[in-house]
Amino acid sequence: MMTPSGNRKVAVVGVALSDCGRVDEATPYALHAQAARRALADSGLDRSVIDGLASAGLGTLAPAEVAEYLGLRPTWVDSTSVGGSTWEVMAAHAADAIAAGHANAVLLVYGSTARADIKAGRRTGNLSFGARGPLQFEVPYGHTLIAKYAMAARRHMHEYGTTLEQLASVAVQARQNAALNPDAMFRDPITVDDVLSGPMIADPFTKLHCCLRSDGGAAVLLAAQEYVRDCRTAPVWVLGTGEHVSHTTMSEWPDFTVSPAAVSGRIAFERAGVRPGDIDVAQIYDAFTYMTLVTLEDLGFCAKGEGGAFVGKGRLRVAGGELPVNTDGGGLSGQHPGMRGLFLLVEAVRQLRGAGGGRQVRRPDGALPELAVASGTGGWFCSAGTVVLGR
Repeated sequence: MMTPSGNRKVAVVGVALSDCGRVDEATPYALHAQAARRALADSGLDRSVIDGLASAGLGTLAPAEVAEYLGLRPTWVDSTSVGGSTWEVMAAHAADAIAAGHANAVLLVYGSTARADIKAGRRTGNLSFGARGPLQFEVPYGHTLIAKYAMAARRHMHEYGTTLEQLASVAVQARQNAALNPDAMFRDPITVDDVLSGPMIADPFTKLHCCLRSDGGAAVLLAAQEYVRDCRTAPVWVLGTGEHVSHTTMSEWPDFTVSPAAVSGRIAFERAGVRPGDIDVAQIYDAFTYMTLVTLEDLGFCAKGEGGAFVGKGRLRVAGGELPVNTDGGGLSGQHPGMRGLFLLVEAVRQLRGAGGGRQVRRPDGALPELAVASGTGGWFCSAGTVVLGR
């Protein structure tokens, strides 16, 4: 097993979600605290071992504020903000810091009341990552976030013959996985026809091509190898990480059919010393169906242009899928409280531990999965972070 860029091995020792879905009465701070307490309890470690904190959010929750609210006094902090890939990128930074001896145990924590804020008429989105700076010259022409993803999907359809039915199958399989997760926000079955006949949001995306909006939080605790013996659960090791920032404005994106995961994934797999074909389960950021398809291509699970055929054969399902993807239902059906990348890490760890409940993935011989990948995407394919985890 390869280690991060230091001498100590690094493990995920605690993971948890806060209450998710419809949480009208909680504040983002409360969701941070709830997720953090649960992750710490999951690890079995004492709070005093935490000397690092990584947090970012859609509002003004800076790490100093979160640390004070949680009663922590960290000597290592990170507030990297690159959209949905933030958490995979910060996990990489935390792993490197622990490996190098700059921290011993780092808590990654997030909480958002994105759904409740909209319901109450409050807008808490990060407008600087949408309509300011160079992006102001795109917005008057309809280049909003959803439209950018839609344009990229249309380009893939044009270049490679990807069909609406293939994209819709991603949503259908996400819902099939969500049906196995009692904590998923939407569990009722849907069909390809249901996806295709829904109200149009941004051509070619109808409503069910797009992620839901929920409340919720998550926390992940990483620690150095010497703390593992004191933990309540078996460790999940950080084997390799990669990150990449490619562009912000559409005019600077060389190829709409290639995401930054093509770079972050290659780096992560090389550092881990494994290949895509070795992976048992994948958690991929899925704000839109096209994200799942193109990220699978760029991580190397299929060749460029073959994503449509790959996802169209039921491979993403927990039940009988060759590569179960987004086993909790993902952002399309499970939960999506804004920057969802931390949820990918939580679900990947649970699957490797055998804590997936009714959605637990098994290898063909009945054994638990050995390797998982979590890959987050930020902005409109502006950034990517990929983490390879193993038992």
